[in-house]
Amino acid sequence: MARTALTGAVALAAATLVMTPTSAQASPPGAKDVTAVLFEWNFASVARECTNTLGPAGYGYVQVSPPAEHIQGGQWWTSYQPVSYRIAGRLGDRAAFKDMVDTCHAAGVKVVADAVVNHMSAGGGTGTGGSSYGKYDYPGLYSSYDFDDCRSEINNYGDRYNVQHCELVGLADLDTGEDYVRGKIAGYLNDLLSLGVDGFRVDAAKHIPASDLADVKSRLSNPGVYWKQEVIHGAGEAVQPGEYTGNGDVQEFRYAYDLKRVFNNENLAYLKNYGEGWGYLNSGVAGVFVDNHDTERNGSTLSYKDNATYTLANVFMLAWPYGAPDVNSGYEWSDHDAGPPNGGRVDACWQDGWKCQHAWPEIKSMVAFRNATRGQAVTNWWDNGNDAIAFGRGSKGYVVVNHESGALTRTYQTSLPAGTYCDVQSGRPVTVNGSGQFTATLGAHTALALHAGKSAC
Repeated sequence: MARTALTGAVALAAATLVMTPTSAQASPPGAKDVTAVLFEWNFASVARECTNTLGPAGYGYVQVSPPAEHIQGGQWWTSYQPVSYRIAGRLGDRAAFKDMVDTCHAAGVKVVADAVVNHMSAGGGTGTGGSSYGKYDYPGLYSSYDFDDCRSEINNYGDRYNVQHCELVGLADLDTGEDYVRGKIAGYLNDLLSLGVDGFRVDAAKHIPASDLADVKSRLSNPGVYWKQEVIHGAGEAVQPGEYTGNGDVQEFRYAYDLKRVFNNENLAYLKNYGEGWGYLNSGVAGVFVDNHDTERNGSTLSYKDNATYTLANVFMLAWPYGAPDVNSGYEWSDHDAGPPNGGRVDACWQDGWKCQHAWPEIKSMVAFRNATRGQAVTNWWDNGNDAIAFGRGSKGYVVVNHESGALTRTYQTSLPAGTYCDVQSGRPVTVNGSGQFTATLGAHTALALHAGKSAC
């Protein structure tokens, strides 16, 4: 729900999750709940990355940018202004999309599609697939009658009607209360399901009544599909995230906002009861992240520009048993609007501006840690009252995060069985004695992580 218009044609910013279904039990189905969000990667590059990195690392899902024909332009946000529901955008055509889904599945990775269904474009022209369109006229799809009567921009988040029936940064707002519109949206999502998609991130869900989304979901060939919704929390606002948990997961933006504040200005010791203890959504319906494509640009969360602090925040998120985590993976930018390098083609990580956070060794190694410790409660918490913390995940894992400005040496008490483990952060062996203890020295702004699935380095 990006509230700020992007320069030029007006963009959408939006973001979030797509998650599970029926009982609104929100963590993604299966034992692997980490999603790599490959923002603006083209479909061929996503396919290759599923094979080379995501599958072997243990990622359960990959989230791809919106697979729909959109307005022309080099800016990233053009992907969020659809002009038809054909797969004909800059990231690839229908054949490339289908090949990507099949390739990722072969690598053991499920596919979540970013679905833009709240609105269409902000103007008229010719789309990336050759379709002609006007702001309220999409031949063969929607006409003026299919858009909400409010033709002005949202300007009052305390007014439910304004938020859900007026235009998000000037984008033509679909009348999702209309049966025809619901049918067209469901048809688009069903088409993606027919190509093998495993779930959806519902962009700008806050701007669509939860009951309208429930109706659309009921029309899907798999009504229990993984479903995560972008509903940004705002204190005192008319529309709140909790309204949407009956449909599936909801992205918990407060988690990301507070991580930035704690890591930058407060004490990591405060994280001892992070999650529901902070008033957040129930863990089972929460999607969490350190940053996403909107928040890294508007400065409300940490981003790759925060270097070691950002890395440690991701390590903590993947180690801590709250919500289902997204790892944002985008590209360097100085211009807020800048689109993807090479039009979305990734020849290699860490080249041409591609940041590949999902493949940073410190982050990637924690995906296996999370999988190995799934279902284990937090045990053996320790903190120094400041910026050094440590905690176990039952008898399956143990993590230390040293966000202090100097080295930290101490002996830790764990619930791990005696033996030698590999610290997946440093690649060094660590020996746990018969009492469950080990001694280690961590440099400033580094972490240590041991888990039962990794004994040899």
